[in-house]
Amino acid sequence: MTRRELARLLTRLENGESVEWRDAPGRVIGITGAPGAGKSTLVAAMIREFRRRGHRVAVLAVDPSSPFTGGALLGDRIRMGGYENDDGVFIRSMASRGEAGGLCPSAAPAARLLLAAGFDVVLLETVGAGQGDVGVARVAGKTIVVVTPQMGDGVQAGKAGILEIASVLVLNKADLPGAQDAERQLREELDHLPLFQTVASSGLGVAALVDHLLSVA
Repeated sequence: MTRRELARLLTRLENGESVEWRDAPGRVIGITGAPGAGKSTLVAAMIREFRRRGHRVAVLAVDPSSPFTGGALLGDRIRMGGYENDDGVFIRSMASRGEAGGLCPSAAPAARLLLAAGFDVVLLETVGAGQGDVGVARVAGKTIVVVTPQMGDGVQAGKAGILEIASVLVLNKADLPGAQDAERQLREELDHLPLFQTVASSGLGVAALVDHLLSVA
């Protein structure tokens, strides 16, 4: 299936049209967190690491829709660019269309379609509205919640709801002041969750994160 053919099928899904495919195995990994946590930068670093290991990667980046026009900025595709000539990477931005939960109505079938198209991993990045981005847990096999040293009190963050859906915690921007204190607090409050420190802008810590994601079902 060519990129153009796949893009057309995804557009049909977004428009509510019926699309048929044969399901295939693969990993759907959700990435969510508050605005400014560095989700798109982390996704870009994860793409590089998965490709280094030979995995075909697709990205669905959900952008917020304008409450006035219904359109979306669709900026994630621009920030993750540079893979136009790599057939092992496919990046698609999708408008949330006002859907609550940080996704869009077509996100789940779109992820399955991408697996059927031969991608090993689908990275599903939510809008990034914070504690409301919990819909991703119903679609993804594993959900990464990205936080930063400036996230504030860990107990309050846990009560906010978003950390409750986490399969994996990523403390991004770990080179900033307060990172060690934030890690200690998170481990005390959420000691049942795997926790990784990353500096996504440089790729630091991303290999260990991908190691973990590939080691779990």
